[in-house]
Amino acid sequence: MIALSLAEIAEIVGGDLRPVAGHDPASIVSGVVDTDSRQMAAGGIFVAKPGEHTDGHRFVGAALENGAVLAIVERPVDDEISQIVVADVIDAIAALARAVVARVRAGGDLRIVGVTGSNGKTTTKNFLARILQDEGETVAPIASYNNEVGAPLTMLRITDGTRYLVCEFGASAPGEIARLAGLVNPDVVIELMVGLAHAGGFGGIEETARAKAELIEAAAPGGTAILNLDDARVAGMAPLAERRGLRIVGFGQGSAADVRAAQIDVTASGTSCTVHVDDQALPLRLQVLGAHHVNNALAAIAATRALGVAPADAIARLETVQLAERWRMQPMGGSEVRIINDAYNASPDSMAAALRTLAQITGPGERTVAVLGAMSELGETAGDEHDRIGLLAVRLNIQRIVVVGAEARRLFLAAVGEGSWDGEAVHLPDADAAFDYLRGELRPGDRVLVKSSNSAGLRFLGDRLGESFS
Repeated sequence: MIALSLAEIAEIVGGDLRPVAGHDPASIVSGVVDTDSRQMAAGGIFVAKPGEHTDGHRFVGAALENGAVLAIVERPVDDEISQIVVADVIDAIAALARAVVARVRAGGDLRIVGVTGSNGKTTTKNFLARILQDEGETVAPIASYNNEVGAPLTMLRITDGTRYLVCEFGASAPGEIARLAGLVNPDVVIELMVGLAHAGGFGGIEETARAKAELIEAAAPGGTAILNLDDARVAGMAPLAERRGLRIVGFGQGSAADVRAAQIDVTASGTSCTVHVDDQALPLRLQVLGAHHVNNALAAIAATRALGVAPADAIARLETVQLAERWRMQPMGGSEVRIINDAYNASPDSMAAALRTLAQITGPGERTVAVLGAMSELGETAGDEHDRIGLLAVRLNIQRIVVVGAEARRLFLAAVGEGSWDGEAVHLPDADAAFDYLRGELRPGDRVLVKSSNSAGLRFLGDRLGESFS
């Protein structure tokens, strides 16, 4: 974080400063800000966030031992550390993030990119970070830091020398993107897609679209909106962007896109295409698996182009990315049994894309195996969407369908009903049972996809399989 005095921080967050002996209101703090005491380092600021299962106030002492010099708390603690007592620590870090970003922006050439979408946010922010880091100091979220805690903590990692800040904005209810993006008012906003991820929290896909459009409402005046023209609901945000005075850049695979992909080819070693931009046809060879990552790459190319990066340079940097993120289309296993661990999260769109990738990369003499768990937060559409994925798996001729957990049983029943009844599909109660089954079932030449929502925990099953067959 930038250097601020204890008094300045207290004023920004509207809190009661209680400095420890040896500190006074003018004492300067510039260390890492985090809610995890284990992430503290010398000069850090610990945010004591109350949680569902534990309370950060219990770990102020541990944060102090790891180097923290200030704690933002909702009640005073006995530990010998300077404290700022606030009514709500989440509101406090949001206010602090807003102020820090505003100061750096006013004093330099900080440019901010905001990314949202039902799928692809984390991969796209990683692509953006890879392109921009060669241009100047770049701060981007760790993992999927995109909620009311993670987004402000990412913003607070900037320094006076930061040139680019990449923000990922997720939401499970209306108003969340508006609140988070409103802290920084991005110069460039990216709308990836509108799908059924978290649809249960929004009440339907049209409400989801309106929530995603909150990012356009929060964009800085005179900024740029990067829109996926392949998604009708995203393309429909163009009039809003125009009313906001934003420059519109479209990406996708249709002829109307300003940054367009053609001749997409998916193999087990990566995904290639031709990128058409600025009257150029540029080859792109991604090491990341899956055709669905092409649009994420196009979005990153379009956004960084708006920031002055030549598309050829952006493409050259994208080609060095070996992995989108842990547990996202992550190749594992060995030469005989190959595992794709894509179980960090799942929605109907990402589940379908992963299954299609599995079918595309499996060659003659190889067998497709899909290990599938539940898709969460789909609300009243959950049953129908699990049915749809079960049907798709059969129609893609996935040769073994291993469904894990009670919440995914509809997927299994749909696969059986579609014709996968002669042992091709099995239903197992949990990840341990699935691991035991797969240890005996998998054979050389198998390509195995592990896919589920985070809550199903199959990412750890993917890790176990990867280690077992490495």
